[in-house]
Amino acid sequence: MSRIAFSPLLVHLVISSNYSWALGLFMFAGFTDLLDGWIARTFPGQASNIGSFLDPLADKVLVALLFLSLTYVGLIPLPLTGLIIYRDVLIIGAASYIRYKSLPPPRTITRYFDATHATAKLAPTTLSKFNTAVQLSLITASLAAPVLCFSDHYLLKGLWWLTAATTLSSGISYIFSKDTYKILSNMSKTTEK
Repeated sequence: MSRIAFSPLLVHLVISSNYSWALGLFMFAGFTDLLDGWIARTFPGQASNIGSFLDPLADKVLVALLFLSLTYVGLIPLPLTGLIIYRDVLIIGAASYIRYKSLPPPRTITRYFDATHATAKLAPTTLSKFNTAVQLSLITASLAAPVLCFSDHYLLKGLWWLTAATTLSSGISYIFSKDTYKILSNMSKTTEK
């Protein structure tokens, strides 16, 4: 929840050119993400269905808003941000469709958004995990660039191209990977009493 709450503040800091504060807050948000993951893995009783839904949502919100704001201030090129947003919209659309198809009747809005009715498990591909690391590296470098005066450095531009390549290839990997999602149970069949 804190990463979702930090997102608008980070956007404000970037648009206001407070890059030092934005970088610090982004690093803190990254630390909370690592801590959250460590707690969920180390203490299985702390993992929850709502947490498994909120964690990737928080990541998507944070990354999307930061890419949009960094593009707005001219630190990341618009076509790259467009590619990243387009890929994420397609993935969210596909996940929403899988959720809808795997939810047993009655398919109501309330049941659709109720995380206690887990019907499918989505698993990121290895390439997608690498892509996320590259995207986060680009955000970090883009926030640090104006602070450390390397906004036009060739390595930063190389990171743009790497991010584009991993974003495109990870999107394609979701299409062709057979292990992207798993229906948890065939709950669509009703049992007669």
